Amino acid sequence: MSRKSPPKSAPSQPIEAVANPELDAMLARALGKPGEAESAEPEAAVLEPVPVEPAAQHCGFVAIVGKPNVGKSTLLNALVGQKVSITSRKAQTTRHRITGYRTVGPTQFVFVDTPGFQTRHGNALNRALNKTVLGAVNDVDLILFVVEAGHFNLADAKVLDLLPANVPVVLLANKFDLVHRRGDLAPWLRSMQERHAFAEFVPMSAKNTKDIQRLFAICEKYLPQQPWMHDPEELTDRSERFMASEMVREKLFRLTGDELPYTSTVIIDKFEQEGQLRRIAATIVVERDGHKGMVIGDKGEKLKRIGTEARQELEKLWDCKVFLELWVKVRSGWADDDARVRSFGYE
Repeated sequence: MSRKSPPKSAPSQPIEAVANPELDAMLARALGKPGEAESAEPEAAVLEPVPVEPAAQHCGFVAIVGKPNVGKSTLLNALVGQKVSITSRKAQTTRHRITGYRTVGPTQFVFVDTPGFQTRHGNALNRALNKTVLGAVNDVDLILFVVEAGHFNLADAKVLDLLPANVPVVLLANKFDLVHRRGDLAPWLRSMQERHAFAEFVPMSAKNTKDIQRLFAICEKYLPQQPWMHDPEELTDRSERFMASEMVREKLFRLTGDELPYTSTVIIDKFEQEGQLRRIAATIVVERDGHKGMVIGDKGEKLKRIGTEARQELEKLWDCKVFLELWVKVRSGWADDDARVRSFGYE
């Protein structure tokens, strides 16, 4: 695309307002200024399926995109109503295209959570992750571009430059609860509209239930009238085997913090179901012997805690007993090896 990348931070001085009734109405809807919008905010959606004939159903794809660690997975879990994508403070926690479903009223939303677009390292793993992002945004009905409310930097700009011009984009200003005064966001929203012609502004917090209900009502009008693609009781296309590996990886990152490089991964060696029992054997793969020691910890305490927390969350998710066995192995340079990256399940 020909658009130049903007400076690393949003302009420090407010951009002088130009008469634009449509933009003014968008700002009024977004910031809740009574009497200024042409119509009131959409009513909060009823978060349950409503039996309707296929001819009256709506269904479509919604991609969730943004830089690493901006809250995309937390948003997806809130939208689906259950944990389908892992979260941690470490950037690049999400490594796969995660699809979650939610049927609200007559509309079925198919949400696609993507890895944060990585620009700092050009290894084989990050090339695979970036390819996943690009594939997700080109065949959807709506894009939710997630940024932190009031902030915009070069990493955000590089993701924005990837978005196709023919798909409507909603600017989702996350962590709005951290903004002291709603009106302070208006100059920033005007400056964002100069960067891209957003269809809507949605300042919100992914942890606020009312905000999630409002987001469903806003997104609904962008999805086409067509029959639902999935059973309304289904929540994701990912298997239990996949969720097991992701849950172990989440606990790995949460419990090792910044000590452990993000290139560590988890491979499921065995997954067996015996009635209400799941037997799982998994290997944590690291790149150096020193990393192996970090994961195992003193007398194996760190590895034991990773296994315990992952097991407990899987039991809660599946409502069954889980037997989880963990191992740690060193595979030097795997994240720079295209063949090994593919063998570990990254496209």
